[in-house]
Amino acid sequence: MKILITGGCGFLGTRLAKTLLQYDKLSVSGQAPQTIHQIILTDLVSPGADVQSDHRIQFIGGNLRTLLAEGKLFTKEIDLVFHLAAAVSAECEADFDLGMSSNLDTTLELLQACRRSDCRPYVVFASSVAVFGSRPGESWSDTVIDDDTLPTPQTSYGIQKFIGEQLMADFGRKGFIRARSVRLMTVSVRPGRPNGAASGFLSGMIREPLSGLRARVPVDPATPVALASPARTIEGLILAAQTSDDHWGALTAMNLPSLRVTVGEMAQTLQRLGGAEAFHRLDWVIDPAIARVVKSWPGQIACARAARLGLVPDSSFDAIVQQYIDENCSAIQTR
Repeated sequence: MKILITGGCGFLGTRLAKTLLQYDKLSVSGQAPQTIHQIILTDLVSPGADVQSDHRIQFIGGNLRTLLAEGKLFTKEIDLVFHLAAAVSAECEADFDLGMSSNLDTTLELLQACRRSDCRPYVVFASSVAVFGSRPGESWSDTVIDDDTLPTPQTSYGIQKFIGEQLMADFGRKGFIRARSVRLMTVSVRPGRPNGAASGFLSGMIREPLSGLRARVPVDPATPVALASPARTIEGLILAAQTSDDHWGALTAMNLPSLRVTVGEMAQTLQRLGGAEAFHRLDWVIDPAIARVVKSWPGQIACARAARLGLVPDSSFDAIVQQYIDENCSAIQTR
């Protein structure tokens, strides 16, 4: 089996690759397990040495649209594609053309490359909870969003992801690919450096204080958010590939499980697990632009389809933060 991961050297792409390497064999769509012979990672940056040292890893660096135009990714038959590459939310709001190129044009060109390859690969598309947005004058604070709720994205990023879902469904309906679209929740806690996502502070407000740095929280403490740990997110991506067509059902996107928590409750978890000193490294300074985007996202997500497949949300935000601490001991400052 050959697997392609776009955005394969980012945080989720790297974690996905490491997890797949541990599997050795993978069952796709309920079929007999196949040995993973090669995982192709494509990204603008190189993978870490711990990933690249595995003989099953092939790295193809460069702009994804350019690589597709030059025919460098589908030189051999690819069985499974995880499409994670994307410009993030705040970047797309600041630079409309970047978002359209990275999230819309690239996704279409990737699907066209899959179609031309004649290998009819399974494609797992990482969509986003940002496809849901409360319209001006409305509030979704008490609204439960389910798999069949009509997306009403209120950002360029959300609109681009929703269009990607529809492209996936149509290419799947036509038989060019086997389509699997999953809506990722905000992933917290992400290690490493901050990114340009509007939701980035939902990791930074935990990660930075635990490492001895100050962190700005740009929204009101009462703001509800839908979160998932890195482990649960990877679990959902892989299960989407493993599930048979009959169990998967409709080609529309599936909500991955989420934990509902307020930003204030997240800060309380930081105090419990990181101590008072870490808690007092939070600077509560409202950023109207970020607050407007984040408050347009729903805080309560139902995931009936995912539950039927055996996926469950994280048990608590305390458990998520403890997982981060256990996995990133060197980045934690002793209390």
